[in-house]
Amino acid sequence: MDAELVLDGLTKRFGPVAAVDGVSLEVAPGEFVCVLGPSGCGKTTLLRLIAGFEAPTAGAIYYRGAPVHHLPPQERNFGIVFQSYALFPHMTVWDNVAFGLRVRRLPAVTVRARVAEMLALVGLEHAARLYPSQLSGGMQQRVALARALAVQPRVLLLDEPLSALDAKIRVRLRAEIRRIQRELGVTVLYVTHDQEEALSIADRLVVMWQGRVQQVGPPLEVYTRPATPFVADFVGTTNLLRAEVGEDGGVRWGDVLLEVAGPLLPAGPVLLAVRPERLRLVDGAAASQRNCVTGRVEAWTFFGPYVRLHVSANGELLAVDVPQEVLADAGLQRHAPVTVHVPREAVLVFPARP
Repeated sequence: MDAELVLDGLTKRFGPVAAVDGVSLEVAPGEFVCVLGPSGCGKTTLLRLIAGFEAPTAGAIYYRGAPVHHLPPQERNFGIVFQSYALFPHMTVWDNVAFGLRVRRLPAVTVRARVAEMLALVGLEHAARLYPSQLSGGMQQRVALARALAVQPRVLLLDEPLSALDAKIRVRLRAEIRRIQRELGVTVLYVTHDQEEALSIADRLVVMWQGRVQQVGPPLEVYTRPATPFVADFVGTTNLLRAEVGEDGGVRWGDVLLEVAGPLLPAGPVLLAVRPERLRLVDGAAASQRNCVTGRVEAWTFFGPYVRLHVSANGELLAVDVPQEVLADAGLQRHAPVTVHVPREAVLVFPARP
């Protein structure tokens, strides 16, 4: 990969706390990378380091091979869109978008053409003379995006840009952001804690926890082959089960002996990760077969097209996703007995947490 942006051992300490701890990453031209993690994991600090609002304690940032970590923000020419939009309330939409262009002292004709182009791109030509207070949250976010793109940034940095919006607007706007990014070919680093958002729009995910990168990869790879129990648990919903690998290589989950695919770890305690959608309800007659466990339904959660059953089995509470018609057809009630099949290829094995 010919990298456009390179982070090399980037570290930021606040006293004894390492908010960002030795992060290295290469981003290709035109790539859409989502930095994903829970609150406090260091993802926003990482974005601020790239933008130039924070100075690294150690490490370096390169753009097309040249170091930029020593440059002030205005000399890096990286566009940034904040969670709070940060629009100028006393300026119209037109003037907000034009602001960066005027600071650069571009000719008026260039400014007019560029602002018109950006407003058309985000579908806000009709709102050019309105003020931010007259706009909805979604429209304000599109103005912030247009303002950031107007200056033709080398890299576009977005810090949880949709978190203040309601669910339907978020879905619509993230698709719009992806469309615009593809149309312009701009390189994007997008920070979010919303795993669904990240999975739906990213070319690659960077999963962070406690200031460190846990895994980097395409969304499908991160979801289906998480590198650690944390990634398995944070990206999507996962059943994490305490089990033991015997001297014979067999995996015993409580009273159940499981067949699992792939190489096994040495004998000792392990964690098994199984996605709820990979588990299956089977006829009770199969209870004695390999990879089957009996349990009872404790509760369920309705998600529209599917229902998540919460099944008490083998000392654990399993999440099992089934089509919503299965719940109606089976007539399942609370405490109803069920048999759950755990497909061998659905089980991932990790070393037990210390």
